[in-house]
Amino acid sequence: MKKAARQLLFYLFLLLVWQLLFQRKLWPPYLFPSPTMVGEALWQGFSDRTFLVGVTISMRRIALGYGFAVVLGVVLGFLIAASDFLEATVGGLVLSLQSLPSICWLPLAILWFGLSERAILFVVVMGSLLSVTINTEVGVRHVPKLYRMAGRNLGARGFGVFAHVLFPASLPHLVVGLKQGWAFAWRSLISGEMIFVSLGLGHLLMVGRDLNDMSQVIAVMIVIMALGQLVDQLIFRGVESRIRNRWGLAREV
Repeated sequence: MKKAARQLLFYLFLLLVWQLLFQRKLWPPYLFPSPTMVGEALWQGFSDRTFLVGVTISMRRIALGYGFAVVLGVVLGFLIAASDFLEATVGGLVLSLQSLPSICWLPLAILWFGLSERAILFVVVMGSLLSVTINTEVGVRHVPKLYRMAGRNLGARGFGVFAHVLFPASLPHLVVGLKQGWAFAWRSLISGEMIFVSLGLGHLLMVGRDLNDMSQVIAVMIVIMALGQLVDQLIFRGVESRIRNRWGLAREV
């Protein structure tokens, strides 16, 4: 409760500062709207279902792209960690590609797939795949050899070593990769929707820009941030808590 109260007070303070800056009239209202104007834009967007449609379309795209990236990234990360040859070749390539901003994949996606759903899914996959792969590899490589030996002594062989030793022991690093991948997937998705995909939250951002409607732009940004917080609270926080408790990493308050 104390944490929730602190967060509430902090956001109320931000709203107060925002309102005070608006009342100072440092910028015209169409460039710096008041909290009330943004609230009205939020209400209007959800009332006419514009925001609901945008959220539904964007969430469907990110679910497909991110889901595929997680499966492929986990498999690729385990393969790289299991092979010195792959670590020296594919692993180095993955690290190099990680330095590329997600938006760099957009021209390639357009040339390969045209202005289509496949193009945006490709950008989302490439935006999140590398983080998942790298953190999975790091997690597997940090599993002590003693764990593997103990697993084999207890009868684990082949896939059993992966399922009962490597995968559970690498989960802390893997969850970090999943969170990073989720954040990068969102950035990739919004970038793609802003440039060439119709509908979706990124498209609504561009509509607000084209109409010179800063209230809508900020309202859509708030929706995106709220979705990120919701996913973090409902999924990632719970998973992290279970892992910390299982591995004895939970902090005592």
